[in-house]
Amino acid sequence: MASQSAVGSYSNPLKKFKLVFLGEQSVGKTSLITRFMYDSFDNTYQATIGIDFLSKTMYLEDRTVRLQLWDTAGQERFRSLIPSYIRDSSVAVVVYDISNAKSFQIRGNG
Repeated sequence: MASQSAVGSYSNPLKKFKLVFLGEQSVGKTSLITRFMYDSFDNTYQATIGIDFLSKTMYLEDRTVRLQLWDTAGQERFRSLIPSYIRDSSVAVVVYDISNAKSFQIRGNG
């Protein structure tokens, strides 16, 4: 027979959410994630190569959630990888630079 604590853990399983951050190069994807994860901001720019992955467990009301944050590279050469990154994602966060209209435009594959 299962113990009381084991029964409780099955009734409220850990929820996982995959959040993919998309956008052009240097629009602030990494800065948003860094602020959320560490409550800090770095003025220096360093391009993300390929993808970075971070995970954060949060307690919201009566449940525990794990957020998987995927920080994608904005350079053109990595654009073909985006479909594989967004597969099975819960949320796509599109980031753009409000002072640069081109960073908001959707670009095709050609």
